[in-house]
Amino acid sequence: MRSGFLRAAAAFVVACLLAVGPARAAEPPPFTAAELDQMLASIALFPDALLSQVLMASTYPSDVTLAVDWAYAHRGKFDGDAAVEAVRDKPWDPSVQSLVAFPQVLAMFGENPQWVHDLGDAFLAQPGEVMDSVQFLRAKAKEAGNLASNEHQLVAVEPAPPPPQTIVVNAPPPPTQIITIVPASPQVVFVPIYSPVWAFGPWWHPAFPPFFFPPPPRWGWGWRWGTSVHVGIWWGPSIRVSNSLWGGVNWHRRDVNINVNRWNTINVNHRIDSRDRDVSWRHDVRNRHGVPYRGAAVRDRLQPAVRDARARDEFRGRDLQRDRARQELANRVGAQSLERDALRDIDRNRLPQRPGAPNTGGSVRDRAARVDRGQLQNRAATVDRSQAQGRAPSLDRTQAQSRAAAAERSQRQNRNTSAAAINRDNALRGAGNAAQTRQQIDRGTASRGAMQQRASGAAGAAAGRRR
Repeated sequence: MRSGFLRAAAAFVVACLLAVGPARAAEPPPFTAAELDQMLASIALFPDALLSQVLMASTYPSDVTLAVDWAYAHRGKFDGDAAVEAVRDKPWDPSVQSLVAFPQVLAMFGENPQWVHDLGDAFLAQPGEVMDSVQFLRAKAKEAGNLASNEHQLVAVEPAPPPPQTIVVNAPPPPTQIITIVPASPQVVFVPIYSPVWAFGPWWHPAFPPFFFPPPPRWGWGWRWGTSVHVGIWWGPSIRVSNSLWGGVNWHRRDVNINVNRWNTINVNHRIDSRDRDVSWRHDVRNRHGVPYRGAAVRDRLQPAVRDARARDEFRGRDLQRDRARQELANRVGAQSLERDALRDIDRNRLPQRPGAPNTGGSVRDRAARVDRGQLQNRAATVDRSQAQGRAPSLDRTQAQSRAAAAERSQRQNRNTSAAAINRDNALRGAGNAAQTRQQIDRGTASRGAMQQRASGAAGAAAGRRR
């Protein structure tokens, strides 16, 4: 019996382990250095600010698809800040909205949506490794002589921070230097479209060749083959921006940040309340729109942000109530009269009454005007204050005290008289009833007999003690 129970218990434990095993195996492994280099090869030479916004936007693949369609439909009509302002009311994440300023980037994204999806997943799960891969690729391009300052960009090199204490398996080696890229003119951006094989030299991951996205012909752009360093790269047209380029990279922390002033200037519907010049970027799970994350680890890490988003939505319910009240007021006075100055000068006599309000035959102001204030003042003046003041001294306090004492004596006499009458009534009650009278006489006789017996018994007991 015992051995059978042990076998059953062992079988149950094995079944549980087998059930848990597939769930753990379903968790995808981190992206390898080869995969990260393959993903980032086409954008590693972008200016730092543009690179940061590309990485942010890639975490919202469904919004990117909509932005690509919009940019293609409006190609040649908008770019720069004007394009971003044109999509200000779109329900896209601001990072995705910012990319419509750079249609060449969205054209690349439209060529391979799966690449965009994987790029966003890599940045959410392994942001430090993504940054290290970018620096590794820039170092390779610089060694090949294909990354230098020119009329389009400024390239600078600085020492790298100390390597991290924890070394991630399959991660690219930490960079020995930091290479930054910024536009040569702060308000003029050139998007470099290049062949990775030309930019970095012979590729070192044969199983994971880099992605290459030349300008798609359907967008109407041409591929310019020049000479010297321009071979294999297309700079494209210049794009003038003032506030659309609000992102940045903190290479020492290996993450991306946001310039608050530029962000708030262009993203008026998504302002950031902060006194800091730069703030760290945080992924907004609400703009993921149900697209699943690559693994449970990323999903669980972002779960607190989901609760915060729900709390903000509940708080925004109050804003909805205010909007409804404002709309109701607009229906009454007109949308053009909602400003305070307009409300101050509005003729309230012309305001329509609320539904169900009684018709009083005129406005409140009219009824108040009909009140004769002069009559009210005359009535108050007719009150003879001297008479009112003279009443108080005319009271004789002595007479008042005498009246109080007399009233108290009268009350005592009345109480005494009432008590006597009650006692007399109790004594005479039943006098006219012969049976009741005879009963009372018998009770008296029996009481006297009992008293005599008790007295005789007491006398006999005393005499016995004397003997």
